[in-house]
Amino acid sequence: MNTAVAPRIRHPHGITTVDAEYFRPGFAAVHLLERGGRVAVIDSGANSSVPLVERALAELGLERDAVDWLFLTHVHLDHAGGAGALLERLPRARALVHPRGAAHLLDPTRLEAATIAVYGQAAFERLYGKLVPIPAERLQQTANGEHVQLGSTQLLILHTPGHALHHQVLFDAEARAVFTGDTFGVSYRELDCERAAFIVPTTTPTQFDPEQLLDSVRRIEELEPESIYLTHYGRVTDVPRLAQALREQIEHFVVLAGEHATVPARHEQLRGALRNYLVARAQVHGVADAGAAVDAVLSADLELDTQGLIAWLDRTQK
Repeated sequence: MNTAVAPRIRHPHGITTVDAEYFRPGFAAVHLLERGGRVAVIDSGANSSVPLVERALAELGLERDAVDWLFLTHVHLDHAGGAGALLERLPRARALVHPRGAAHLLDPTRLEAATIAVYGQAAFERLYGKLVPIPAERLQQTANGEHVQLGSTQLLILHTPGHALHHQVLFDAEARAVFTGDTFGVSYRELDCERAAFIVPTTTPTQFDPEQLLDSVRRIEELEPESIYLTHYGRVTDVPRLAQALREQIEHFVVLAGEHATVPARHEQLRGALRNYLVARAQVHGVADAGAAVDAVLSADLELDTQGLIAWLDRTQK
């Protein structure tokens, strides 16, 4: 099992992965996309990630005023918690956000409260600190299918619900790369095996919807990308195989959720069933000591995925 994660990784086509140093190394990434000296930052990480983004720009020889866009895949705080603080350091940048997420960036009070409800006050303060509102004039709401300009390159924005109603992805046709946030799942480098990535869908609360997520995965695959840039974590290729793996797992997650809808202690039972299913997939994939690896790398994801599936059950069974 490969556990080495670099704090900054250069990729082809002017793309750089920066470790956001959120939760643990190799868990969450901020991506930089450079075209002709102009830059788009994809996701912000938390407040603590802001100096890491600044340092990466400096190491790449890019000024802070070279950043035109902060593209937020969605407003969950591991992706957008540092957006306001980062914009304060990027004088020319504007945030690109799904219309459903804009209000939470203008006034993050409800977002703070919802996150505290999931993680608790102490964890919220440790992970995120105080959220900085984004001024309205620096916030641009997106439309599905629209293009934005970066240097001489046009970037396509697609709205991709399923993980969250306010989720969107960014497609760079020149690089044949899609920056997918959480729509295309999570793939941690510690679970790579013989140069093949192991991928898992993310069904976190509160807006998981399997039909929408399956459709969003399909639409990403139809772009025929050469590479996918995940917030969790970094660049993956072999997109058709990964898309098929996501479809299989999303469908099976739903089956497992239905099987545990009415059992006693359903949270613990469903979490255990998800864990056993992923361990079996990891074993087939060739991950050494698959049980220990899944427990070490996917424990936090499993907990949130279980919460999301239960929230979906409760919502759909009313």
